[in-house]
Amino acid sequence: MMSPPSLLIRRARIILPSGEFIVGDVLTRDRQIVKVSPSEIADEIPTQVIDADGLTLLPGVIDPQVHFREPGLEHKEDLFTASCACAKGGVTSFLEMPNTRPLTINQEALNDKLQRAASKCLVNYGFFIGATTDNLSQLLQAAPTPGIKIFMGSMHGPLLVDPQQILEGIFANGEILIAVHAEDHTRLKQRREEFANIHDVAIHSQIQDNQAALIATRRALKLSQKYRRRLHILHMSTAEEANLLREDKPSWVTCEVTPQHLLLNTTAYEKIGSLAQMNPPLRTSHDNQVLWQALLDGVIDFIATDHAPHTLEEKAQTYPKSPSGMPGVETSLPLMLTAAVEGRCTVAQVVNWMSTAVASGYSIPNKGAIAPGYDADLVLVDLNSRKKVRGEELATKCGWSPFEGWNLTGWPVTTIVGGELAFHQGELNIKTRGRALTFKR
Repeated sequence: MMSPPSLLIRRARIILPSGEFIVGDVLTRDRQIVKVSPSEIADEIPTQVIDADGLTLLPGVIDPQVHFREPGLEHKEDLFTASCACAKGGVTSFLEMPNTRPLTINQEALNDKLQRAASKCLVNYGFFIGATTDNLSQLLQAAPTPGIKIFMGSMHGPLLVDPQQILEGIFANGEILIAVHAEDHTRLKQRREEFANIHDVAIHSQIQDNQAALIATRRALKLSQKYRRRLHILHMSTAEEANLLREDKPSWVTCEVTPQHLLLNTTAYEKIGSLAQMNPPLRTSHDNQVLWQALLDGVIDFIATDHAPHTLEEKAQTYPKSPSGMPGVETSLPLMLTAAVEGRCTVAQVVNWMSTAVASGYSIPNKGAIAPGYDADLVLVDLNSRKKVRGEELATKCGWSPFEGWNLTGWPVTTIVGGELAFHQGELNIKTRGRALTFKR
């Protein structure tokens, strides 16, 4: 694969690894950043120059939890459309989950996804391998992968892993990261039976309640402590979990939160119905506040979208037939940058939560910062204007957003993947190709 041409970004407001900003130039060559300077870079003749005056240059977002539906569910999304959505949203790398058809539970399925992504993804990619009750040997051999995904609840079929002895075996063997969807299967089953005849979608947050999440998170934490196994808790949604981790979080444990669990709550059911339905569910405004504080305090390490699209027709079904999940890769960065502009956090914190800490947490080398030697995965955003979220303008195949009509700032103007323009001034470059991510062990 040929290297992209040299690229010179001029007069950008650049965030440095220290969190400080300078106005200056950035030069990229051979897929890497080669120079960052507060003065004009004049000793090179790049093939391409971007005038970034008035724009802010950030490291590209690494989204560590997405469901891109290919293979098997391409009517909802596929790797090409999802990666287009990533490029429009400033997401230059993603980590994708194993609940496709077939399931990503062995090396053959992992290789198939990697080959598909190489041929059609505009951005960089990595794929989790999913745990089942009988694939431990596959989990021990899988590569390259960011980790093992365990569904402790909210799942049917082979990917549901609830028996204690199976969980013990997975945590006790191997060294790669384990990422858990932490909802307790036994409690969910009991609650579904208890509320079986209610078809108001708002009941979803009561069925899959805070206690179900807390039980499973506590269980995963104990297993991680017992075996000193690297653990990541996906899409934490409750105040109780945040408080648990605040009191008892080993150095080898990380956790994440989604923008929707920070910014939406159960009042959204009245406004957008099943478009607000996801797993784990939206919680209360109190949970929003506690999660925000945990994020600000470093209890929660980073942000993921849990991008999980369904068609509007599927979502229109009566609960509980309506599926759980919502898109997010195109809106996550503007949502968080809008929060920063409004004073809830800083831009430097957003960069850490969405780039730097993700690269560190998943041991992805040379990503998450703007400095010489780092990969040229970058996003130029406009923090001086606002634009509303409009479903018809989104690249995701599902064509809708739970944040429809929200007036946001920080929309990407240019997204650069490996030194190449993947999105620029409203146009996608569909010839751009990302690369498979590597993970240091």
